[in-house]
Amino acid sequence: MTRGKLTLAVICTLALAPALAGCVGVAVVGGLAAAGGAGYEAAQERGVNGTYEDFKVKSDITNALRNQYGAVNTTVYQGRVLLTGTSPSPMQKSQAEQVASRVPGVRTVYNEIEVAAVEDPWQTAKDGWITARIKSDMVLDPDVRSSNYTIETDRQSVFLIGSARSQYELDRATQIARFVPGVQRVVSYIEIRTGIPNGAAPPGPSQAATPYPGSATPYSSPYSGGNTTRPSGPSPSNAPIQVQKL
Repeated sequence: MTRGKLTLAVICTLALAPALAGCVGVAVVGGLAAAGGAGYEAAQERGVNGTYEDFKVKSDITNALRNQYGAVNTTVYQGRVLLTGTSPSPMQKSQAEQVASRVPGVRTVYNEIEVAAVEDPWQTAKDGWITARIKSDMVLDPDVRSSNYTIETDRQSVFLIGSARSQYELDRATQIARFVPGVQRVVSYIEIRTGIPNGAAPPGPSQAATPYPGSATPYSSPYSGGNTTRPSGPSPSNAPIQVQKL
């Protein structure tokens, strides 16, 4: 989503959400908006210092790009940089990656920029709604530490970056994303951390696991070891999962 259209996207999203998800979805999105700030940052595994460092890296990349290579969006998690959005040509797409990679503090760059025209406001609004819906579903799932996931949606492709405590949690998070209405594909840049902090047990299926919205039928997911519930709506093949090698 282009940041210059943020205000318009918020207005459009509020108008769009009831048509796509009903009143329940709108209430959850509103709750998420009120839950940000320092408390959210402290709950992340990277901590407040790591969040600040990532914010600085993102700002430095934005200043370095200076809108010269298209409508490029930057997401940073622990020095790992995800570039999304659009560029007018393959050369400018490549140049944007080169510029970002030279910024101090950048560990690696994932270039998911599309060579295409800038998306229209309606598409931007749909992407914003998808991101908000995935965030709300992750918050409600007891098996996913939602604060460790950053979500970027571009032209209905969902990109996840962050960290998971186990393969099960990663599989659960990607399944949540793939079943949100309108999602065309899910691309995961999630790292699985080695070791569990504070001596906690590795996360697994919770007895109070939240079923996927609109679902009642249990099934065994090919991506996870536990039982989940299959949502109504589009077939899973409509939103394939691409787990990138890090």
